[in-house]
Amino acid sequence: MSEHAPQIAGHCDERFEAVRTAFEENFRARGELGAAVNVFLDGESVVDLWGGWADEARTRPWERETLVNVWSTTKGPTALCAHLLADRGLLDLDAPVATYWPEFAAAGKEAIPVRHLLSHRAGLAGLREPHSIDQLYDWELTTARLAATEPWWEPGTRSGYHAFTYGFLVGEVVRRITGQLPGEFLQQEITGPLGIDFTIGLPEKEAGRAAELVHPPAAASSEQAAIFAQLQPVALAALVNPILGAADANTPAWRAAEIPAANGHGTARAVAALYGILAGRGEFAGRRVLSPGAAERVREGQGRCRDLVLGAGFKNDTEVALGLWLSGENGSYGPNPRALGHDGFGGSCGLADPEAGISMGYVMNRMGPHIADDPRKMALIEALYQSVG
Repeated sequence: MSEHAPQIAGHCDERFEAVRTAFEENFRARGELGAAVNVFLDGESVVDLWGGWADEARTRPWERETLVNVWSTTKGPTALCAHLLADRGLLDLDAPVATYWPEFAAAGKEAIPVRHLLSHRAGLAGLREPHSIDQLYDWELTTARLAATEPWWEPGTRSGYHAFTYGFLVGEVVRRITGQLPGEFLQQEITGPLGIDFTIGLPEKEAGRAAELVHPPAAASSEQAAIFAQLQPVALAALVNPILGAADANTPAWRAAEIPAANGHGTARAVAALYGILAGRGEFAGRRVLSPGAAERVREGQGRCRDLVLGAGFKNDTEVALGLWLSGENGSYGPNPRALGHDGFGGSCGLADPEAGISMGYVMNRMGPHIADDPRKMALIEALYQSVG
């Protein structure tokens, strides 16, 4: 641990000084290497801070425009693509997936509705056959295997986190309707018009802005290994088929691929802006992206349960809404149980609280060992809600 926090750059409204203090404490006491945090209140930026290093060797300072792979925090923007289509009447969340993707009807999946894909209730948390990283990069192969496979449990009965498969499942429905992969659709319809610095995958020309992801310290890695040793087969299929880590996410092959559950790249400001669409009940920066009803539907709970994949990481049962997780009694996204958000592998986070009018994006490059609710993220959220009272 460093005794001194690096110089923190950016701005922070006086009302939110507690967030700055927590951000600095992440470097001093919680092993932070490089990171950024951004908060919007009623669509206005009130916190935009960054600091530390963009690489393990500490040769590149983290800058305002530094991008980083945010892992599953990507799932929020991917869900937005589906909800935008539903809002336009092009996608019925209660229709069978096979209505849009006929091959999906194999192996007893003909009646699974689209909402089960969005809420991790389709029973397709991972593939049953070994699936390599190179195969994960192959969109056609991965979606064909998902269409052919049978569910791990009775769809709709409970959630089981679809760590990597989520993006292919939701994304293939988007592709069947629009002819575009989610990354292209997101850029055309949301991030491009709003000027949000976020992409699924990373264009080669932006590689120089990308931070290097770094594995947790050895002791933390051992703690992570102990957690994985307790997991059931469905959880192992979801989380380690294939096995992926920081080194893989730093490669050109990962950045060139389309993995809408896990390889979004952006700044903290971009994450806060994307989740800010939901905090603003469908509107952000004076632009309406979703109707108020469609934005509210995103947080329509699908039932509390002990998640089959991530359950061990939470004190209480969790509830997945239609694409994001509700804060619930775990307080994962603050004290409002109907606030919603998504964590990324290693610690990143996007948060939206429509009642408070706030959204937050937190991104970092030193990954932590926790399945969810990284202490750095939770410290920032506690400070945020302390600030808004």
